[in-house]
Amino acid sequence: MEKKKTNKKFLIILIVLVVLGAGYGTYKYLHSLAHETTDDAQIEKNMSPIIPRVTGYITKIYVKDNQQVKKGDTLFVIDDKDYVVRVEEAKAALAAAQSSFEAAKADIGGASAGVAVSDANIASSKQNIEAAKVRLWRATNDFERYQNLYKNKSITKQQFEQAEATMKEAQADLSALQQAEAASRSQRNASVSRSNVSAKQTDVAQANISKAQAALDAAKLNLDYTVVTAAVDGQLSAIDVQPGQLVQPGQALFYIISSESAWVVANFKETQLAKMQEGQKVTIEADAYPDIEFEGVVSSFSPATGARFSLLPPDNATGNFVKTIQRVPVKITLTENNKKENIALLRPGMNVDVDVHLK
Repeated sequence: MEKKKTNKKFLIILIVLVVLGAGYGTYKYLHSLAHETTDDAQIEKNMSPIIPRVTGYITKIYVKDNQQVKKGDTLFVIDDKDYVVRVEEAKAALAAAQSSFEAAKADIGGASAGVAVSDANIASSKQNIEAAKVRLWRATNDFERYQNLYKNKSITKQQFEQAEATMKEAQADLSALQQAEAASRSQRNASVSRSNVSAKQTDVAQANISKAQAALDAAKLNLDYTVVTAAVDGQLSAIDVQPGQLVQPGQALFYIISSESAWVVANFKETQLAKMQEGQKVTIEADAYPDIEFEGVVSSFSPATGARFSLLPPDNATGNFVKTIQRVPVKITLTENNKKENIALLRPGMNVDVDVHLK
């Protein structure tokens, strides 16, 4: 009797296990028709490196490891003595360039005045030349008339010589006035050339002002860069710097992990992608917080498998080929339905389970 009872209990347990197994298998099969899941997924956030833009020795550090900071908060300060001196030098260079510009403008004014004076002298010379031509014409006519009278013995030699002297004097006056006009024209040309040179010097001086202003702006920027501030809201990594340390431009010192956004990169098997598409709803569960369910959507698919982006991508043309299922990174964006305080709990690199709702 006891053996029959034992067999009966065993049969009941076996039936229950079979029913439970069949039910679970049926559930998993039906679930697989409308879902794609993977546990090969990690949290990602923007990690902004703190990189100084100028060289110098750190004088003071205002933050500590893992501290929460706001955009614009001062992180550390670089010794600014050299950069203050450079700003003063740039200011002096700008003042010198501005003085040169004013001097060039004054030269233009003087040259323009010289051109005006020369124009007045030329105009006056023209009038004097016309008057001299009239005097010469009259003296020439008088000389010719006196010459004929002298040949006829109608006038004395003294009168003839006086007429000849008057004509020659008129010729000399005209020649002198013409030479004076030529000199005025030469002086005008020289003044115009000087004005052109001064104009070019003004352009050069203006360019020097722009150059000096740019140098001053650059010096002020470098001075501002001695105060290193947070570019975004977030949490700092370990602070691997100390006062007195020499830092160089482009040197990554530590990081700010942005608290403004987070996303998931899930590596799905290539055989899982057939029914997946952008915009599908995603349920996310972090290993660190199993009681919190996060919501997301499929944002985009990688253009290549993850192996192709590795340092040494596999080459199936070498060695014996063994087919391996590849994984494709899929970006999943967390929606606004998630609480900000929950997103703040997530850390880059955390493992998560991802469930994509295909329907």
